[in-house]
Amino acid sequence: MSSECKGKDSWPELVGQQGKVAEEIIERENPLVNAIIVDEGSSVPLDYRCDRVWVWVNKSGTVISTPRIG
Repeated sequence: MSSECKGKDSWPELVGQQGKVAEEIIERENPLVNAIIVDEGSSVPLDYRCDRVWVWVNKSGTVISTPRIG
């Protein structure tokens, strides 16, 4: 599915960074997406969208999994 989306679609290098920092980097590197910080264990819509990146963070606000378009 990623091939249909334009621009960078995955940011594995941001795992371990603070969520807010990751959000800024993602939106700077691909201005076509909206990075959304989500607390671990939260529910999110499961529909696939080229303009959205979930940034999963733990209780301390650290990114815990690779942010990717979805």
